[in-house]
Amino acid sequence: MPTVTTPEGLDISYKDWGAGQPIVFSHGWPLSSDDWEPQLFFFLAQGFRVIAADRRGHGRTTQTPDGHDLDHYADDLAAVVDHLDLHDAIFVGHSTGGGEVTRYRARHGLDRAAKAALISAIPPLMVKTETNPGGLPKSLFDDQQAQLAANRSVFYRELAAGPFYGFNRPDRRPNQAIIDNWWRQGMTGDAKAHYDGIVAFSQTDLTDDLKCITVPTLVMHGDDDQIVPIDDSAMLSAKLLPNATLKIYPGFPHGMPTTEAATINADVDHAIPTEQTERAPRGRGHATHHHVRVSRLVP
Repeated sequence: MPTVTTPEGLDISYKDWGAGQPIVFSHGWPLSSDDWEPQLFFFLAQGFRVIAADRRGHGRTTQTPDGHDLDHYADDLAAVVDHLDLHDAIFVGHSTGGGEVTRYRARHGLDRAAKAALISAIPPLMVKTETNPGGLPKSLFDDQQAQLAANRSVFYRELAAGPFYGFNRPDRRPNQAIIDNWWRQGMTGDAKAHYDGIVAFSQTDLTDDLKCITVPTLVMHGDDDQIVPIDDSAMLSAKLLPNATLKIYPGFPHGMPTTEAATINADVDHAIPTEQTERAPRGRGHATHHHVRVSRLVP
């Protein structure tokens, strides 16, 4: 894989396939650009240029003990975007990657961005606070750090086999290949980066970042997301973004870009040229906020 060297001296590994309008994909914790393969091949076939980088301490990028926070994640993404001199780009982020995209656009501006999609994304804030009473208790994330430190391999196996893809639901049959691939990606990265990353994705308040993002943004979330519950994430983000379209997927899990790739790919592809325009066959849209259109999509 090619790399770009950041001002700190980190080598950020990235995939860069094809030509045409660029789509930049930011992966979730604790994965890598490999997690986007169903999207990379799909959008490459549609004539787009597809770019996906491994976050610092993840995948093939330099392992470093420092800088595992949303500011550094955004700056590293900017290093890739600037190095490739991308313009009119569509930014797509899953989970922590959605936070990375949000912080990037707030921190580095919108000059290179045309549109965005936030999929099962962490904004605005995951942890419960006085101003975010619907968030998850900090003790939950403390426990995740404790499990990672005690036995990362076991923790990752159980997370992938359970709530991440919804395989703990009685109506969902576990897919061992998907579980193994998640575990492989996680174990390729750096334990310290992933440990610190739990604080980054859970305790970074992106409320103000969302408010200043004016490009059309598609917010996509499954209502059975057990990792980033929809009520305190997508439902709030869609109200904070000045130009949002919210799509809710009944029964879809956190890892829906993998388990429901065909649906997610088609809806992102549909949103790219039409921005907030809904097509009738894709669901019944109705306005719930002056700038938000909502569709509940039946699988």
